[in-house]
Amino acid sequence: MHRILLAFRAFFNILFGGALSDGTMTELGLSRRGTAPAAKTAAPAKGTAAAASTPPTPTVKTSDGALQILSILQRDSRLIDFIMEDISAYSDDQVGAAVRGLHDQSREALNRYVTLAPVIDSVEGTYAKTPGGDPGAVKFIGNVPADTPPGGVLRHKGWRATKVDLPALPTKQDAAIIAPAEIEIE
Repeated sequence: MHRILLAFRAFFNILFGGALSDGTMTELGLSRRGTAPAAKTAAPAKGTAAAASTPPTPTVKTSDGALQILSILQRDSRLIDFIMEDISAYSDDQVGAAVRGLHDQSREALNRYVTLAPVIDSVEGTYAKTPGGDPGAVKFIGNVPADTPPGGVLRHKGWRATKVDLPALPTKQDAAIIAPAEIEIE
């Protein structure tokens, strides 16, 4: 379960920030290349105003956008509830019926805040040239030569976020709360 959440966090870190956040790097046991350890801040001298007297300014982390997207998908389509539920007891027909509504609601929510475009806009199953530029834009599969191939059969168009327009997070809201617990008062 923790690995799934970590995978989602890593995916959205890279999608929206282009890199893994420090927290995700730590959880994965990774470190950044060529980074020096952060310098420790000196404690204030006696008789001076402590830095703690002023509240710290909330910082927006890369992971906040990823968690916000998960929160939106939960709010609009109950995606997290569906993923976290054990569906083995349900028939394929029941799961299929549930997924149809979930699919439509998730797509609407995603389209409202993120504009997506294919990385390669061509017909899957046909020959496509390798685009220049970003080497991470294409994942080569199959019998891959040592040098970058000029092209091959397109198996998946890929997706690129061309615009992300998330609403501002409330300053007092914990971004890690994807969906608050619900308590009914009777």
